[in-house]
Amino acid sequence: MGCSRANVRYPLMLTLLGFAMIATFLVLIMMKKMSPIAALVLIPALFCVFVGKGAELGDYVIEGVTSLAPTAAMLMFAIVYFGVMIDVGLFDPIVRGILKFCKADPMRIVVGTAVLAAIVSLDGDGSTTFMITVSAMYPLYKRLKMSLVVMTGVAAMANGVMNTLPWGGPTARAATALKLDASDIFVPMIPALAVGLLAVFVLSYFLGLRERKRLGVLTLDEALVKEKAEEKETETVLVGAAGSNGSGAAKSPAGTGGSGSGTDAEDGAEDDERFQALDPNRPTLRPRLYWFNALMTVTLLTAMIMEWLPIPVLFLLGAALALTVNFPHIPDQKARLAAHADNVLNVSGMVFAAAVFTGVLQGTGMVDHMAKWMVDVIPEGMGPHMALVTGVLSLPLTYFMSNDGFYFGVLPVLAEAGAAHGVTPLEMARASLVGQPLHMSSPLVPAVYVLVGMAKVEFGDHTKFVVKWAALTCLVILAAGMLFGII
Repeated sequence: MGCSRANVRYPLMLTLLGFAMIATFLVLIMMKKMSPIAALVLIPALFCVFVGKGAELGDYVIEGVTSLAPTAAMLMFAIVYFGVMIDVGLFDPIVRGILKFCKADPMRIVVGTAVLAAIVSLDGDGSTTFMITVSAMYPLYKRLKMSLVVMTGVAAMANGVMNTLPWGGPTARAATALKLDASDIFVPMIPALAVGLLAVFVLSYFLGLRERKRLGVLTLDEALVKEKAEEKETETVLVGAAGSNGSGAAKSPAGTGGSGSGTDAEDGAEDDERFQALDPNRPTLRPRLYWFNALMTVTLLTAMIMEWLPIPVLFLLGAALALTVNFPHIPDQKARLAAHADNVLNVSGMVFAAAVFTGVLQGTGMVDHMAKWMVDVIPEGMGPHMALVTGVLSLPLTYFMSNDGFYFGVLPVLAEAGAAHGVTPLEMARASLVGQPLHMSSPLVPAVYVLVGMAKVEFGDHTKFVVKWAALTCLVILAAGMLFGII
């Protein structure tokens, strides 16, 4: 009898400790008490000791690192590849087109961010989407002093909706787990997903209106003139003691200030660095190689979608070729690698730290017991509505678990429970896709670290902003799916 009770208590303890570990992680990073890398490593290590598996921590971490190493390699070389493409000007026409539409209006800029992220998401890779979107939009957000968490939140939600494409991952996993055809799952879901994408655009519109109310509307040229005027006012104050009056300073040509020129030069250099993606005269541009770089990028994305080679290998080859062709001199190649080293180290460090978190969650069995507990607490009377239940559960479960864990571990159990009450596997599979807009901001998704890293946004700030809006988008998709009779 005592042994039986112990067997019951141990899974319950693992369940409670699993939820406590995730809650502790989220609270600490949202309150900025720990950095995400430190929290991803130290908190699971501590809870692993609580579980009584401290001696096996090394095995769990190595297993987690081994499973995520290809992802880390892919992100490292993808950042180098797309960083080089940005340096050489491949995406400048996209930036100019968006700027022409946005006209430095905060509302249009936020909507343009959502549209760009949705379009680029057609390649099925979140990291690529975030690199291109942030590279195109970040300089504009910084120049106009717009909220960067609005940019990261909108991009993540738009990508989350588009992540349901059959080649994006979740749909293929659901089809594999339930032995269904991916097109049978996805095609009927298109109306509901279109409503979800529309919801993201509408939300972007209102968030943009809020930014417009806060900042006002300027043309890009006016924003530049205003910023230069502020710089000259600063210069006037600095040189005022030397006898310069306000109007004289205002009429002085830029760069002629005597004692204040050093400070202005430093500020200007910093500002140019922030706004480099729009600098038409940067020395790294390679206009003669534009079509070569465009063809190479299209070929790379095609190879990725067609799975000609593993994605890490494709980006490794692509990065090496891009550096060699665009910057044939070794010092120039070293300079480009150094320029993107910060992003590479930040993102790859996050991925390997997340490997500790996922390794402990899976190795100790916490994630399995958490999933089983959530399935067990479903009331018996909800059986005929298991598709609705699955849609609702997909929000927290795909946020706290990897897609592999949810689709291969939890969905088959839910589908079996639904089948007993006449709910078809197709309905269950479609409902399982509902949580993807929230999933893309999960701390277990490596791509989100590319997003916040390149946007220079704290992960906790991004989480606090995006969770409520992403959850609302998920519920809109679920409601649309039920309204259209898809789920």
